[in-house]
Amino acid sequence: MFLYFKRILFALLLLLKYNYSYSQDINVSITPEKLSIGNNLKITVNVSNNQIRNYGPFPEIKGFRKSGISSSSSTNFINGTMSTSQSITQNYTAVEIGEFEVPNFLIQVNDKSISVKGKKIIVDENYNEPKQSPFNNFFDPFSDPLDNFFNRNNEEFYEVEADAFLSLSTDKKSVYVGEGFNTTLSFFVSENNVADMRFFELGKQLTEIVKKIKPASCWEENFNIENINSVPVTINNKRYNQYKIFEATYYPLNDKTINFPKLSLELIKYKVSKRPSFFGRNKIEDYETFSSKPLSIKVKKLPDHPSKENISVGRFKLKEKINKTELLTGEDIIYDFEITGEGNISAINEPNINSGEFEFYSPNSQQIIKRENSKVFGTKKYSYYGTASKPGDYKFSNVFEWIYFDPQDEIYDTLKSSIIINVDGEPVLKSFRENIDDNPFLEIINEADNTLISTKKENNIILILNIIVITLMISFVFFILKKKDE
Repeated sequence: MFLYFKRILFALLLLLKYNYSYSQDINVSITPEKLSIGNNLKITVNVSNNQIRNYGPFPEIKGFRKSGISSSSSTNFINGTMSTSQSITQNYTAVEIGEFEVPNFLIQVNDKSISVKGKKIIVDENYNEPKQSPFNNFFDPFSDPLDNFFNRNNEEFYEVEADAFLSLSTDKKSVYVGEGFNTTLSFFVSENNVADMRFFELGKQLTEIVKKIKPASCWEENFNIENINSVPVTINNKRYNQYKIFEATYYPLNDKTINFPKLSLELIKYKVSKRPSFFGRNKIEDYETFSSKPLSIKVKKLPDHPSKENISVGRFKLKEKINKTELLTGEDIIYDFEITGEGNISAINEPNINSGEFEFYSPNSQQIIKRENSKVFGTKKYSYYGTASKPGDYKFSNVFEWIYFDPQDEIYDTLKSSIIINVDGEPVLKSFRENIDDNPFLEIINEADNTLISTKKENNIILILNIIVITLMISFVFFILKKKDE
């Protein structure tokens, strides 16, 4: 008997181990294996049934330049059970032609070290790719090893003016309630800048900055920037390196004006010696604060509509699928109503259903959100299981509809099904749920006495029976052990 209990315990431990490992599923992929110069190689970290709380730096790859990070997430509800996945993608732009090697590397994900096997990448075709900015190592710390060794100090230093600025920007100045607008906080450094600077306690400063940025009356989709890389840009015919510090898309929940305050970022900037020498100290640390300008976003009310309080805002399309269009009464169908496009995917509600002679059960749902190239887009799919009780031709355009507001065309639009199904056969009885008011058993229940009765006596009987069962089990164990000794 002891061996039997031991086996059960072992099985339970295996089950717990399986569940734990499932919840910690982390995968890393490298795609594609062949691409053209100027196109992107992607290294993607995917975490299932968990969030990406933190991750380490992605590797440098010869022949490629880091060119931004994108993220995505998905949520599935199947028969009431939820599963999720989240991914972070580091993009690399190919800047050279040839065969390159992505080396084996380790990356930290959620404080866990993940080993990734490298692969060969082929880059072909030539076109004029802009050269990488020579200031991309602009934030690397600099120190002279002779400074401390000789402890020399030249106290005459001058300040080098920084050709740089901090900017908070949005892609729209006016939006409707529920319409998304992208918000970016970036530090710009001119290619002509000669001041030596680097970030100072960026994580601590960014925590305070984010608190000031996030509007209280908005839904946020954060792009979760972890690694800051430079991207060459041109502003007013002048070339800069952009260091994107924070990025999010916000969706206003009411029509109040959104006001972003002045934001400040402190950097270390070095002063330079007026009389540099080989053994002396040729620069010293100083600090400079860069500030952005305040910014306001006007939020407009949606035009009048009976359902405007529950309508999504964005640009959407319908993808649909059904397992069969010819069936008999009483047979089941599986129908997918998938809404895809740009907007607040999390806020998408189920389509309106006018079932008629069809009975549809609560749907399973799947949600995928992607954040890339300063856009938030994705899909939300509802999978319905249903049956028909009467024969006939049914247009699903009369059954399913989903209304939304298009802010670009400034109109309400409706996604309607184009599917037509044919049901053959004899009419069948309606389901229990449809005939719930006519059910004779419910009449008996309604007429039954609902006076409360104490269950104390029954509980005492159950307690006595449990004691008898436990006593018998203990006696049986002693009997087995006694037999074994004989």
